[in-house]
Amino acid sequence: MATETASETDGRLLGVDPQVLVLALARLSESVGNSFLIVVLPLFIQSDAITGSGFGLTEVALTGIVLGLFGFVNSPLQPFVGRLSDRLARRKVFVLVGLVILAVSAVGYAYTTAYWQLIVIRVLQGIGGALIIPTTVALVNDLAGEDNRGGNMGTYNTFRLVGFGGGPIAAGVVVGAGPYTVAGTTLSGFDASFYFAAVTALASFLLVVFRIRDPDIEPSDPDNESVGISLRDRSGKHLLDPVFTLGVISFFMALGIAVFATLGETINTRLDQGSQMFGLQFAGFVLAQILLQAPIGRATDFYGRRRFIIVGMVLLVPTTLVQGVVLDPWLMFGARFAQGVAGAMVFAPALALAGDLAADGESGTTLSVLTMAFGFGVAAGPMLSGFLIAFGFVVPFAFAAGLAAIGAVRQVWVSPSQDKGMPETVTDGQITATYRETDSERLLVYEADGRQAVIAQNTEGYAMLKVRTAPDGDELERYYGFDMAKDHAAERLGVSPYDLPVPEAAADMGM
Repeated sequence: MATETASETDGRLLGVDPQVLVLALARLSESVGNSFLIVVLPLFIQSDAITGSGFGLTEVALTGIVLGLFGFVNSPLQPFVGRLSDRLARRKVFVLVGLVILAVSAVGYAYTTAYWQLIVIRVLQGIGGALIIPTTVALVNDLAGEDNRGGNMGTYNTFRLVGFGGGPIAAGVVVGAGPYTVAGTTLSGFDASFYFAAVTALASFLLVVFRIRDPDIEPSDPDNESVGISLRDRSGKHLLDPVFTLGVISFFMALGIAVFATLGETINTRLDQGSQMFGLQFAGFVLAQILLQAPIGRATDFYGRRRFIIVGMVLLVPTTLVQGVVLDPWLMFGARFAQGVAGAMVFAPALALAGDLAADGESGTTLSVLTMAFGFGVAAGPMLSGFLIAFGFVVPFAFAAGLAAIGAVRQVWVSPSQDKGMPETVTDGQITATYRETDSERLLVYEADGRQAVIAQNTEGYAMLKVRTAPDGDELERYYGFDMAKDHAAERLGVSPYDLPVPEAAADMGM
């Protein structure tokens, strides 16, 4: 990695890369417009604007198909897009093409009069989403460092969720306030919503064009069979690959979140509440995510990713199950908020951990496993709940809670040694020692009173120890022995070498 300059460090806000902030704003804008359609399309389908054959299906069934198509189209395409972006070492062009597709298809809704046209446009939007989702996450991973990847992922997801949560609220207002007169032309509330979605995609496009640049990464080797999606652990230590395991728990988490979405009328009747309360309950999950994704992501940079993922998956079990038994509207809101807390402890840390595990130039391929799994979970949850609700109200929630329990157990079985990049931190007084591993190095980072000293060694353990000013900073000296390296680090910090704590995993550093 290149040495980080002082200006680059100063340009970061709470450890977040400035380009990641711009990318997060772009996704916020795009998410507002895209989530508009979650509210607008069901109303549009039920209006007189759509006529013709409905393929023998009810409006409710057609609505479910149209909404679900986005996830079912973009999810299986994401690994291919991610792998292609790795081979070309380009992310930005995929994002831009995807945004153009979203903008054009949003305008297309304004000219739609038949069900088949809705389906075609929704498929196109799914393709656009497949071009955007894995490449933006890969961009975040490329721009972030191993010491701030969790914070960058959490911030990115927070902005995206603000857009996702705000879109449906604004959509109802825009549709209800129509028609509008613009430059002598009358627009219905639906048309205004579709044009608004296109404008948000255009705003996102402009942000990416002028403020985002592709990172300097090497194209991946197309003949390298060791990259790509793997079900089995190539190291032979475990049955399943760690990244695939993270994908599985992301699917379980997304499914558990989404089973709630299509049960609005049933829940309103069961809890004797109105649609506004259901909307608040639905937003409870998103609110918790917005509040906690960034701080939890940043915390994983200091305290490790895996422990947050495990606690989050365990917490998903009761917070999902209780939604099937509560009979009070505010208790349901509390359950949804708590489920959001659990989700915040899983998704951003899982993305960061997958980024830690990704080889250089393979962010798109690796992270697409998680984004694909999440997309499938969001699409499958509503369909599953619609089927299982026939066996009892609690059944969809119990099934989802059972999957979360399986995911928690499976994550516990992943060996800590496979969680490359996961720090081990020890604090003694004012001195903090953090040990972690990268693709090529073992790093022991000491911090005290704003000063930093780093001891580095290659992962094979046969090279001399290097003392640096920072993980990617200037090299000061090399030593054969660990004690001599500690002496130099202590001198740089202005403390006694006997006061330097040593994490257990770093105790064997040195030749």
